[in-house]
Amino acid sequence: MLNKKVNYKFPRNLLVLLELMALALLFIYDKENLDKFTFISGIVLVFIIYISNFILLRISTGDNYIFLIVTMLISIGVIMIYRIDPVLGMKQVVWIGMGITIFFMTYFILKKIKGWENWIKLYGIISIGLFLLTLLLGTRTKGAINWISIGGFRFQPTEIIKILMIFLISSYYTNYEKYKQNKYGSYYLVGIIYVFIIFLFLQRDLGTVLIFYSIFLALQFIYEEDRKLILYNVLFFVLSGVAGFFMFDHVRIRFETWINPWKYIDNKGYQITQSLFAIATGGFFCTGIGLGHPDFIPEVHTDFIFSAICEEMGIFTGIGIIMLFLILVYRGFKISIKQEDKFFRIVALGISILFGIQSFIIFGGVLKMIPLTGITIPFVSYGGSSMLSSFIALGILQVASEELDLEEDKDEQRA
Repeated sequence: MLNKKVNYKFPRNLLVLLELMALALLFIYDKENLDKFTFISGIVLVFIIYISNFILLRISTGDNYIFLIVTMLISIGVIMIYRIDPVLGMKQVVWIGMGITIFFMTYFILKKIKGWENWIKLYGIISIGLFLLTLLLGTRTKGAINWISIGGFRFQPTEIIKILMIFLISSYYTNYEKYKQNKYGSYYLVGIIYVFIIFLFLQRDLGTVLIFYSIFLALQFIYEEDRKLILYNVLFFVLSGVAGFFMFDHVRIRFETWINPWKYIDNKGYQITQSLFAIATGGFFCTGIGLGHPDFIPEVHTDFIFSAICEEMGIFTGIGIIMLFLILVYRGFKISIKQEDKFFRIVALGISILFGIQSFIIFGGVLKMIPLTGITIPFVSYGGSSMLSSFIALGILQVASEELDLEEDKDEQRA
């Protein structure tokens, strides 16, 4: 169990103060759009976030700081999204409310049901089913087929598959000794992951390939006994990246705009150059909410929300967001180290790597450290699929932060 004696009251109250100040600033900036309904919705969101932190402290014996960190991130994100587009901002409030609800549902379901480490086939079957559904019903967005639209509702199946893949890898290494006894047991996991990678290549979703490979290689490096197999996978990862560059035009375009976006500033390099302009304009101390021009950046509410935050809230706020993710990942690693149950230990590590690598990819993209991939920032960017899947992952991490009743599980297995 992590330290329960930490006083959560001060940061929780500080968060409420931040949210109330943000509401006041938005009211000053845009009195016309901030009607009575919108203002009440903002107050309700503040109340929900405060109550959720309060309730979690009462029901969970684990690390309650991870939820507090996330509520700080979603507060900053929804403030910026509402400033960019009030309609999207109100939709984001709904997604946040649903996300918090799903967080608690995930927490209780995961604690109630036992035997998660024994369902490796189920995780694989569901994942492949979602991949097939994406190929059959998916729509192409920015060169990749990764969204499904059903009855006006759009969702991204890979957001769920990421979590299923972490469960699959955790199940495999939890039962590693059993699989090693088979002749090709060491290659079972590699085969399944490569099937996932092939599906992603067919969808041309190379940003997600990077996330999948990073999680897989990191966990394999820690738990795989066959070190040569790790080397082979790293080499295959490099070769896959090179193949993707030559096979897909949109990958080459993103690489070219990463090398020299100024050369293409009037067309394909416009997005990244505007992002850099926004960050530079904001400086350390910001232009102020409503005083910048984040609307100059295409898709600013999703891919480039970090640039908009840096412009109107300052680079210091951007650094603060990066620090919050670093703390979240650090506490995830700490949870993994302290967890005695092997399955949840690996799951906690996988989810921590997921949050870390996903945030690094998008931060690196908007700062021109690495090529853009079109991945959103967890909990900050606009989007329903990303928000809900991130809260599911957080609920799983919350369960992993607690001491599980291992003796009870052992008794059930003996029976």
